[in-house]
Amino acid sequence: MGLYKNLLKQTAIYGLATVIPRMFSFILVPLYTSELPKEEYGKISIIFAGMIFFNVFLSYGMETAFFRFYNKETNKTAVVETSSVSIFWTSLLFLLVALLFRNSIASWSGINEQYITYTTWILVLDALVIIPFSKLRVNQRPIQYAIIKIGNVAVNLFLNIFFLIYLPVVAQSNPNHILSNLYIENFQIGYIFVSNIIASLLTFIVLLPNYAKLKWQFDYLLWKKMMKYSMPIMIAGIAYAINEQFDKILLGYLLPPNIATAEVGVYSACYKLGLFMVLYRNAYTLGIEPFFFSHAASKDAPQTYATITKYFVIFGSFILLSVIVFADILKIIMIQDKSYWEAMKVVPLIILANFFLGIYTNLSVWYKLIDKTHYGAYISIVGALITLALNYLLIPTLSYYGSAIATIAAYGSMMGISYYFGNKYYPIPYDINKIGMYLIISIGFSALSFYGFRENYFVGISLLTIFLYFIYYNEKELLTTILKRKSK
Repeated sequence: MGLYKNLLKQTAIYGLATVIPRMFSFILVPLYTSELPKEEYGKISIIFAGMIFFNVFLSYGMETAFFRFYNKETNKTAVVETSSVSIFWTSLLFLLVALLFRNSIASWSGINEQYITYTTWILVLDALVIIPFSKLRVNQRPIQYAIIKIGNVAVNLFLNIFFLIYLPVVAQSNPNHILSNLYIENFQIGYIFVSNIIASLLTFIVLLPNYAKLKWQFDYLLWKKMMKYSMPIMIAGIAYAINEQFDKILLGYLLPPNIATAEVGVYSACYKLGLFMVLYRNAYTLGIEPFFFSHAASKDAPQTYATITKYFVIFGSFILLSVIVFADILKIIMIQDKSYWEAMKVVPLIILANFFLGIYTNLSVWYKLIDKTHYGAYISIVGALITLALNYLLIPTLSYYGSAIATIAAYGSMMGISYYFGNKYYPIPYDINKIGMYLIISIGFSALSFYGFRENYFVGISLLTIFLYFIYYNEKELLTTILKRKSK
């Protein structure tokens, strides 16, 4: 029980590091949707979607490789030095090439050259803190990790509010004010990027001592092993980015130009209502990845992984049902401009898709532990192909609803494929009956609430209550044990 307690404690702290920044982004969604027209919000959503791909490219799986080799190698200093030096020089090379060819990139992509410059600096600064953050996680320093992460987003939020709300008021009411010199008319998207750059720069400065302490030693043989391990993860990451973000880019290209960016805008805004499942998934992933590797040698590791997965599904099922029941209340809080609400029909699909992705994260432990990360790449590529094929087929007729269908189909397929091959190469005794039961009931109740009794909170809360009792009835033995321990 102490093992699970420690995992729960770390996941809770990492959860705060994820939840609080995301709660700040809760404020950014209504801020952006109130200050930006749908078309402008669509433009910035497409740019941010593109940045996800470069984030994956610049990290090239080194974060996961760092965890694996830090726990595997006896010379841990060599792992830190080699991974840090590798990320540092590849990031600087990217910075040089991107800035040198920004005119060509702007012409090819149709994105303002100034925005290309901004995104380049954001991407590089974020890449340079990958290993310092990984060191905090592997050394079990979640509180420091949380403080820095929360600080980053707090600065970003403050600057967004300052530039988008406060600064225009000052400039209009008092043109002679010193702050008025910072105001540029119709520069809202630029201010959003400037806010991100400043926040990323401050985070880099806080973590800069990690580079100052380096001896800048590079173990080429170790690096080759790490790269061999990390390359399939990078491919899987690119495929993941396709599954997660490429639909927004495709919407911009496949829909008629007169409606494309507006459709991306409403879809991206309502997509954000899947935030709570994303929070749960991300917080869990941050805590679980180091845990998986550090307990891989334990003889009861498979049973431990099976138990963790079951309870991930239980909590996730409850979150799925809760968010869908109260989705129409959340939309009023997050998206105050009613013109964005037309895309609400995608919300249940997006939440469920993110839940499937979380389950896939659990199931994917097998190929990481037996050093067969190429299977992760294969599975993610299958998901990406499904995403691309269904988006191309469905967007012209169903618009963003087709994108939502593609997302849930991709993640559902990845989940099933990973379970099949995991059962073959690294059998884990998952309680499939209970896991399937919780999934089916939560999905059924969610569909009944959203499509049959939408905004009928008497029915919705009743379904939640029934589901909670169902959980208690099936898990009361463990819950009773936990309560007895706490009462002692």
